[in-house]
Amino acid sequence: MTSQPRGAIRGRSAIVAAGNTEQGTVPGISADEIAVEALRLTLRENGIQKSEVDGLITCKSYGGFGIDTEIGRLAGLNPGYSATLDYGTCNFSLHLACAVIDAGLASTVAIVYGTNQRSSGNRFSHPLGRQDEASVYGFLNVAGPAGMAFRRHQHRYGTTERDLGHIAVSQRRYARDNPLAIFREPLSLDDYLAQPYLVEPLRRADLCMISDGGACLIVTSADRAADLSDKPVHVQGIAQQTGLRDRQNADQWMRPWIERVAERIYPAAGIERADIDALYIQDPTSVWVLQMLELYGFVQPGGVGEAFRNGEVGFGGKLPLNTNGGQLSEAYMWGFLHLCEAVRQLRGEAGERQLDGLRTAQYCSTFGFMKAASTILSTDRS
Repeated sequence: MTSQPRGAIRGRSAIVAAGNTEQGTVPGISADEIAVEALRLTLRENGIQKSEVDGLITCKSYGGFGIDTEIGRLAGLNPGYSATLDYGTCNFSLHLACAVIDAGLASTVAIVYGTNQRSSGNRFSHPLGRQDEASVYGFLNVAGPAGMAFRRHQHRYGTTERDLGHIAVSQRRYARDNPLAIFREPLSLDDYLAQPYLVEPLRRADLCMISDGGACLIVTSADRAADLSDKPVHVQGIAQQTGLRDRQNADQWMRPWIERVAERIYPAAGIERADIDALYIQDPTSVWVLQMLELYGFVQPGGVGEAFRNGEVGFGGKLPLNTNGGQLSEAYMWGFLHLCEAVRQLRGEAGERQLDGLRTAQYCSTFGFMKAASTILSTDRS
């Protein structure tokens, strides 16, 4: 028997619906209630009955909300399978849903996320990583570690702040055509460079916006997909890797272990990197986009600025990147909206920002300096 590459789940699972609530500030409603509203909207807008759902995967939002037992109660669900991930970033949640379907524990899984982190006043001021390190160096927000990572990149490759600025500027241009986006005002490279530092060398546009909102994906077996949607989006390959040794890893600021995901994801999906029509990278900070463009091999190390200037990536370029505006401009949803956008693009439902001839999309996400994951989606089953 010929063994398949790790993560090769070609044509066995498909996303049949993607939906979300409004983003921004949603006062007077709990995170769990927002999650249930996202589920309700997604089912209604895609013509799927709640009775079809026999699996529920939720993701804790900041502050510990998002437990499957509470969301299931509020939604009136008694699924055959349910679970809660502490940090789902949708990629990890999607991979779990595919595994659940493969194992026969459920046939149609709702992945649900909701947060009221903005209206409840959360400031994301908590230690990131080891407690002693956080207390000494002040790493109480992703901006600190990301700033250190960019300084390391500058030291190795001579990268400039102007090079980094292309990421936020490109994503803002996409966001201007996205009615869901929080930041839609024009942003030029000069505007970016004129912004004061928040955590030097990072500016406001380099960091995501804390926001309320909810999102939902409905994942089912490929055999059932045609019964629930005439536009299923098939999961072709998945891959993950951890960096749990933390500072024991060489050059941990650069997160080189993400390259192992890149080595696995394309064989798993049975395609080449060049076959990717649109790329989505989770971006609590622009530095993560910079790193992952290089680690996945889309750009040569130290060449991100040149790649944007030459039209290799980004708005108007050969490789569209975060066409929703990403977390830097659309909303901060732990990457859930990236997958919603990828699904809509593949289904031809992205409105003014719709790409032509799209067949394959890739989503890359991380849990800070701890874990990384990627998914390749396609309109083709195999």
